[in-house]
Amino acid sequence: MNIVVVGGGASGLMAAITASQNGGKVTVIEHKERVGKKILSTGNGRCNFTNLQLDPSCYRGGGEDFVAGVLKQFTVEDTLNFFETLGILAKDKNGYIYPYSEQASAVLDALRFEAEHLGVRIRCDESIKDILWKDRFTIKTNHASYEADRLILACGGKAAPITGSDGSGYVLARAFGHSVVPVVPALVQLYCEDSIFPGVAGVRCDAKVTLYVEDEAVAQDRGELQLTEYGISGIPVFQVSRYGSRALRENKKVTAHINFLPDFSENRLFYYLLQRAVNRPWQTMEHFFTGIFPKKLALAIVKKAGLSVMTKAQACSASTWKSLAELILDYRLPVTGTRGFEAAQVCAGGVDTSEVDPGTLQSHLVPHLYFAGELLDVDGMCGGYNLQWAWSSGYVAGLHAAED
Repeated sequence: MNIVVVGGGASGLMAAITASQNGGKVTVIEHKERVGKKILSTGNGRCNFTNLQLDPSCYRGGGEDFVAGVLKQFTVEDTLNFFETLGILAKDKNGYIYPYSEQASAVLDALRFEAEHLGVRIRCDESIKDILWKDRFTIKTNHASYEADRLILACGGKAAPITGSDGSGYVLARAFGHSVVPVVPALVQLYCEDSIFPGVAGVRCDAKVTLYVEDEAVAQDRGELQLTEYGISGIPVFQVSRYGSRALRENKKVTAHINFLPDFSENRLFYYLLQRAVNRPWQTMEHFFTGIFPKKLALAIVKKAGLSVMTKAQACSASTWKSLAELILDYRLPVTGTRGFEAAQVCAGGVDTSEVDPGTLQSHLVPHLYFAGELLDVDGMCGGYNLQWAWSSGYVAGLHAAED
C-alpha cells in the first residue's frame, strides 16, 4: 500500500515511521531543504519532547474528548519507550522530559535514522502544486508526481514560518472540503501599552499573569515573567497568549493583570509595607523595595504610583501604602497585539476536529485522508505538550492509514 505523508516535521516523521512499521510503503514530501527543522528549535534547542504531567486538559481547541481519543492510543509511556528504542536516553526535569544530551538534533537524527532504516522515501525541496482524488490520490509537486492509496496531511500550522510552517496545509485541507477554525498565534509574546517598558526591559521576576477579555478573567498562569521593551514574555505569558490572540482578532479589549507578589494577599502586603516603613522611616522610595524587586522594576512601580524616588517612607500615608499594595498585586497592562506567527511556537485554530475521527484521525469527508499534528485545531500548553501531540497524532494517523 502506498502512503504519502505531506510534511516532514515531528508528526509527519512519526506518521511515516509508524505506517512503515505496519507495512506501508511510505513517501514523505517536505517543501524545505531538510526535514524536522522546527524540532531543532524546540525547548530552546534542547527539545522538551514530552511531559510526565500529561492530561487532555492541557490542550485547547478541538475539545478534551477528541484529544483524549488520540492520546490514549500513544501515551507518554509509549513515547518514552519509542524514543528509548531509537537510542534516546531521557532526562526528567520536574516532569519535563529532554534527551539526556539536551540536544534537539539528537531527537531529529534518531527519527531520520529510523525512517531511513525502514525504507521511508524522503523527498525535500518539493512543494505541493495539486492533489487529485478519485479512487486514489495523485500528488503533484514542482518536481514530480506521486500516486497514493492513503494520504496523511501533517503540514504544520503557521507558527515559525522560517521552519516551514507556512499555512499551506490549510489550503490543502480546504480543497478537500474541510473547514478551518481561524488561526492565530499561540505560545507567543504580547505587546502591551504602558510607560513602564523602556525602563524595565530585561527584568525577570516571579509573577502571576491573569488575562482579561472584556473585563472577564479567561486564563492565568504563574512563573518567570520577562519584561521587554515591547511588552511581556515568559512561560506564564505564553500559556495565556492564545486567549489574547483570539480576542484581539475579534476586536475585543484585552488586559493583562500582573501580580508581582503572588504569595501575598492585599491585606498582608499592606501591613508588611506599613511595618517596613516603620522600621526604615528614613529610606527613600529609590531604595525602599531593595530585596523585594529588581531595582528597575521597583523604580517603575514607584513612578507608576506617582511618587518621587526621593520621597521618604515616613512621609507616606496609610492610603499611599494601600495604593502601592493594590498596584503591586494588580498591575494592569492593556494588550495591543502579539509578536505574530514569526515568534509564536504554535498556532491556535486549524482543521475543524468535528470533521475528523478521533479514533483514527481519518477525515469524515474524504475516505483514506488523514490528519496529524498542528494542522488540526489542537494546541497544547508550553512544556512538551505540543510535541507529545505530534507523536500521538502522528502515530494514530500512521497506524490507521496502514491498517485501513
